[in-house]
Amino acid sequence: MRVLALETSTEYCSVALWLDGVVVERCELVGQKHSELLMAMLDALLKDAGLGIKEMDGIAFGMGPGSFTGVRIACGAAQGLAFGADLPVAGICTLEALAEASGKLRVIAALDARMGEIYHAAYEKQDDVWVAVSEPRLCKPEEAPPLPGNDWFGAGSGFAVHSAVLAERYAGQLQDADDAAVPQAAAIAALGAAQFAQGRGADAAEALPLYLRDKVALKTSEREASRSA
Repeated sequence: MRVLALETSTEYCSVALWLDGVVVERCELVGQKHSELLMAMLDALLKDAGLGIKEMDGIAFGMGPGSFTGVRIACGAAQGLAFGADLPVAGICTLEALAEASGKLRVIAALDARMGEIYHAAYEKQDDVWVAVSEPRLCKPEEAPPLPGNDWFGAGSGFAVHSAVLAERYAGQLQDADDAAVPQAAAIAALGAAQFAQGRGADAAEALPLYLRDKVALKTSEREASRSA
């Protein structure tokens, strides 16, 4: 199976190829230049592999949560490529991608969502499949949902920005954390390949984002109230 994957939900831009279980990836710290660099990275990746887009079996993409602009770029690129090559798509939650890349069995994935909030989910691997113990949500770190058991591993920027609060919230349950972990295309490719193998590819029109937050901007009064609180 051949899967092309892309991930642009953070300041990193990454692309990957899944070739029957072998993964080739390119990842760059691009800030806000995803739209300028993504297609060139994809073209270079395919050229190096000696493959064309129509030789893929599907396109997987990081559907969010994450940067609103970044998530839209991934969705738009996946949709356009899939339409052009008549390929199915697989939208992969960036929080599950963090769990996949961690190499652990029980993972609390948390990305900084700004405004004093985090994107949060918890996963446990059962029979090589990730099961959501806590579904993706937007919440304040001090209101992160309780979880059963211990031996949890933390992954994502939420643990960098809110380390003390999350350490207290999961005291005795959180064994370690990688606060520098970011969602990357290699994990998106692996999870996407599993979906395609199960016949769960979707039509290109369904390459839609997972935002979790409906309201992006706050009024000045709301920002001041938030700082006062």
